[in-house]
Parts: sequence; structure tokens; C-alpha cells
Amino acid sequence: MTLDPVALAQDLIRRPSVTPADAGAMDVLQSALEGIGFTCRRMKFGEIENLYARRGLQGPNLCFAGHTDVVPAGDAGAWKAGPFEAQIKDGVLFGRGAADMKGAVAAFVAACAAIDPASVRGSLSLLITGDEEGDAEDGTVRVVEALRAEGERIDHCVVGEPSSLAMLGDQMKIGRRGSVSATIVVEGVQGHVAYPERAANPVPLLIRLLDRLQSRVLDDGYPEFPRSNLEVTTIDVGNPAGNVIPARATAKLNIRFNPNHAGQALADWFQAECDKAAEGFRGKVSLRAKISGEAFLTEPGDFVDVCSKAVTEVTGLVPALSTSGGTSDARFIRYLCPVLELGLVGATMHMVDERVPVEQIERLTTIYSRLIERYFAKFG
Repeated sequence: MTLDPVALAQDLIRRPSVTPADAGAMDVLQSALEGIGFTCRRMKFGEIENLYARRGLQGPNLCFAGHTDVVPAGDAGAWKAGPFEAQIKDGVLFGRGAADMKGAVAAFVAACAAIDPASVRGSLSLLITGDEEGDAEDGTVRVVEALRAEGERIDHCVVGEPSSLAMLGDQMKIGRRGSVSATIVVEGVQGHVAYPERAANPVPLLIRLLDRLQSRVLDDGYPEFPRSNLEVTTIDVGNPAGNVIPARATAKLNIRFNPNHAGQALADWFQAECDKAAEGFRGKVSLRAKISGEAFLTEPGDFVDVCSKAVTEVTGLVPALSTSGGTSDARFIRYLCPVLELGLVGATMHMVDERVPVEQIERLTTIYSRLIERYFAKFG
């Protein structure tokens, strides 16, 4: 059976599934998958729609993971074509989610449709969420927890994030840095600047604290990873008066860290520094830290080779193996199985006029087809 990946991508884009809305995107996907023999299971957590689909009962189980939710369109009037109209202009598909990542979802479904199920010595599955662009609390992380509790086995996973840089297949992501964010609030005592003894100024304390945090060299890097970095992203006092010592000062910061660190250890370091800064201060220093993912690396080996050779067979390129970029849902899937990211060029993701050449979606479909064939020839 054949399935047009571009038509499916258009159908998905026409569902304005801005997180947490689904807008019928999962219905479109489920219909397409059931039409090619997949058993679909909708898994709703909170207001988030998720889907796990599988074709086959035996192992190994090769999974494709992705998301149907998208970021807001921004100024719709600034788009050359409506953000949810999925228009094709001069061979280029425009629309929110074209690159990130409804195009890749459609390509993988079309690749599955092109594969004779009798030739697959194992199973194919898809894990699709509607909460990747949002808080990522009721999406892939919850589905992974449920599948692990049920004993569902996934042997390897390809995430369809737009991993390519300038040309389709020039890069695959085999790992990601972890992320921990923190908000530090220093509460002092407001007063007149001419009578500092009657007040407790939170600003100097916060500045000294941030300087200590920023001055620490976290590490010198890790194989396949850059150095970990801490960035202060905002400092807020909210004091409009020049002759008033403020009562409160707030800062936000984030660390992107490599496998030299664990998120909780970094959060504990933040807390220890806050406690030290509060000693002798006539006020309060509080911390809220959130670990959104741990660093991970899928070591090069047979699985990475299968994916890389599929790319080379179609494009002639040998993809670079990267750990760059922000977080993705691969950070949750890595607890199930080895995982990597392989998808479209991401140059326009989240931008006005997000777009992808039609030919690129078609070639990605071919890459995924070759990947499936190579995978089961190696592991089946």
C-alpha cells in the first residue's frame, strides 16, 4: 500500500494543534495508521492526547517517536501562506509544524505503509505526543512510564525531530545535554536609601550569589559533548523609585550540562549556595529548581550505523553525530531503549513562514524506508 507523505503532512498541518490543543491531529494520524494495519491506543493524561501504535507482536520493536503539537503561529498576517493552510508554493510546503515535526511524522507513516508487513521480522511502533512543545509533563514522559509499568518492550527508537542543519541527513543527534532551571528570590526589608541600617537590601546579596554561581567552571567538556554552561537569563527588582531600597529581587538561570553532572546534584549545589548567602542576612533566600532532563548519549554502534547507512544510501552524505541543541523527548525515551534523532532540516522551525521543500519530505520517507529495511536485516 502506498501513502502520500506530503498529503498526510498537509492534513496534519491543517489541524491547529497548538499545545495543549489537539484539534483533531491525533484522529488524522490514527486513521492513517489503522489503515495500514497498526493497532492504535490513545493515552490521554490531563488534557493532553497521546498515541501509541504498534504493528506486529514479536521483537525486536523499532519505534518512531514524535509530536503533533506545535508552537503558536505568531503574527498570522506576516505569513506568505496561512500558518494552518498547508499551502504548497513553488514546491515548498508552508505551515506551522511543517519542519517541527508533522512533516517527519507523515514521512515515517508513509515509510511504514511502503513496507510489506510480512518482510518485517519484528514490530514497528509509533509513540506520538501532543505535549512536546509545552510543559512536557503529560506527554511522552507519562506514556513511557505507562509502557514501562506494563512491560512493553521497545528495542530502539528514532525521534523525528528536525535534526538536519543545512541539508537533509547532514546530521543525526545521538545525545543531548541535560537542563536544570532555577528561580532565586531574595526577600529583604524595604527602606529609605538614606537609612540603610533600617533596611535589608536584597540586591547586593543576589549579585554576589550570582557571581559565585557564574564563576564556577563546571567542567572541561565530555566526549561528544561541549562544556556545561550556566546562564543567568533575567534579574528583576521591580523598583521604580531611585530613593527606595527594594524589598525583593529575583533572578532566573539555567544550566545545560553534559554527562559529567546529574541534575539533582546541580540543584543541590544551587541550594547550598543560597543557604550560604542567607547566613547573617536579615531576610530570606529561596530557590525553586526544575530538572527538565538528564544528559544522555547513545554510543555509536550497530543501531547508529544502521541509521547512518540509510541516510548515506539515499543522500550520499555521512551524517555527523551531534549532541548539540536543546532538549527533546528523547530524554524520556532513553529510559526505554537506545534512541537517536533523525529528521528534516530545522532552519525555519518556530519561525514565521515555517516551511520545508516537498522533495525533502519525500526523501526523508525514503530514508525511513531504508532504515526500516536495514534495521530488521540487522536485528530481526
